Amino acid sequence: MSGEHHHHHLFHHKKDDDENTPVEAVVLTDTTTYPDTAYGSGYTETTTTAVVGSDDKDYEKEVKHHKHKEHMGELGAVAAGAFALHEKHKAKKDPEHAHKHKIEEEIAAAAAVGAGGYAFHEHHEKKEAKDEQKEHEGKHHHHLF
Repeated sequence: MSGEHHHHHLFHHKKDDDENTPVEAVVLTDTTTYPDTAYGSGYTETTTTAVVGSDDKDYEKEVKHHKHKEHMGELGAVAAGAFALHEKHKAKKDPEHAHKHKIEEEIAAAAAVGAGGYAFHEHHEKKEAKDEQKEHEGKHHHHLF
């Protein structure tokens, strides 16, 4: 058996690509303590160095990611809306269980609104990622009004 142990926990998953994730900045601190000597008391010297990594952000990948999430939000909104309409129809057709169907319709309608809000949010995240991409490429757009 190898010396490595893989522990799987509910909230602390370690992904394989975490080790290769680019680091934006690293701060190195080196502390040296010099002992007392015949010429005087000792002292401590601390040196701090900041190493800044390159900006290797994949903007196209980020735009695609937000576009995908936006489409998933849209799909969720359509599905929840369709289910709400289905429950509304069932409430009319099944008066004995109409109250249950009406509650399920309202829950589905709320889910549709939430999914639509999520899609709207992701749409704006996608726009921001596109703007960052253009800014990074040197295409600055200044809106005056």
